Amino acid sequence: MAQSALEKAAKKLDYQIKIETQGAMGAENELTKAEIDEADVVILGVDVSIEGEERFEGKPVYETSVSSCVTEPEKVIQKALEKIKK
Repeated sequence: MAQSALEKAAKKLDYQIKIETQGAMGAENELTKAEIDEADVVILGVDVSIEGEERFEGKPVYETSVSSCVTEPEKVIQKALEKIKK
């Protein structure tokens, strides 16, 4: 649900987004090093710790809850973008 909400919000706001999910079955749609390097900002919608968080070192990171990604995805994207405007 969070993935779908963020994808719809990004499309509405005219931003590109790539989403990796991690759960009981492991990582899905795992981000490549090139995708991470090209990213302007990283959004971590998490309620528990994730594996591989060190991959995002040097990138602006906005961390929020999964529920925020579901209920207010446009706000999540806008707040993440504020990280790169500073």
